[in-house]
Amino acid sequence: MKKSLTYLISLSALFLMMLTIVPQTISAEEDVTLKEENKMTEKEFHNRFAVGLNNLVWHLMSKSDRTVRENDLMIHAAHTSYYHWSRIGNELNLQRGEWLISRVYAVLNRPEGALYHAQKCLDLTEEHNFVDFDLAYAYEAMARAYAASGNKTESEKYLKLANEAGKKIDAEENRSLFFDDLNSEPW
Repeated sequence: MKKSLTYLISLSALFLMMLTIVPQTISAEEDVTLKEENKMTEKEFHNRFAVGLNNLVWHLMSKSDRTVRENDLMIHAAHTSYYHWSRIGNELNLQRGEWLISRVYAVLNRPEGALYHAQKCLDLTEEHNFVDFDLAYAYEAMARAYAASGNKTESEKYLKLANEAGKKIDAEENRSLFFDDLNSEPW
């Protein structure tokens, strides 16, 4: 019980840090809800943290002038978002969480972490027969992770698979989003 309380206090502190870094992502109405935390169900609590931390990661990844502290926060936020999804989400949430963690490590040019989480993303994709958008992103994660590791052959192999899968994404908006991400740095 003491460990759980300590963990929740740590998460709350991380969330408060997030609010100071990305205040525009939380409306005044949501802030009131946060202050009334005891009225949230466990599922609502985990969902709020999973989504909020995911948004923080995207905000930090988009910054061109991140500090070392923000890089560290981005890693911790991606892993913590995954943890919250693991408490309430399904296999697709976990697959996408692995993708996000891999992307963070690739952005930070940390190939070992990028490869590890990209492989977990691809494993979940294959195990659960995810297709369309999620298959394309699983291949993209592998391509980007191998690029970070300097393995050009494997990177090109998965980049080709990502392009092929991306062309098969049904929804135009999702296909466009995928190719925007695929063509973004770092490679």
